[in-house]
Amino acid sequence: MITETETTNPEILLVEDNFGDIRLVAEAFRLANLPYNLRVVENGEEALNYLHRNGEKYQNSPRPNLILLDLNMDVKDGRETLTEIKSDILFRDIPIVIFTTSGNEEDVVDAYRHSANAYVIKQENLDGFVNAIVSITDFWFNIAKHPRKS
Repeated sequence: MITETETTNPEILLVEDNFGDIRLVAEAFRLANLPYNLRVVENGEEALNYLHRNGEKYQNSPRPNLILLDLNMDVKDGRETLTEIKSDILFRDIPIVIFTTSGNEEDVVDAYRHSANAYVIKQENLDGFVNAIVSITDFWFNIAKHPRKS
């Protein structure tokens, strides 16, 4: 039996409040011709509403196969969001890659302590940004094995 996820492109949820970084991620997907659906929300509160399909805006939101989560955001930051997602049995199996400018060792340790699946520091140039996105998606969709959702 073929499931919906096998017939459609994987869904990636980008949780990012910096418009420039949102554009860089979208450009990285375009330049690398990546076959994924990129959805964007601007803070942790919106991410949780997206996942729970709260409100008219998110009522038909597809379940993401991967979340790219920035740490430093207004409203609800990535640290709180990571903790809430990973403590929810409905969503804890979704891989979350912290994708941030912070190289602070305390942030890295804290992210893994709260069950982040990976921690990637954003590169400052377009080539580095594209390579990071390609590496992340290649690993999570072509190398890592995930449980099937019915």
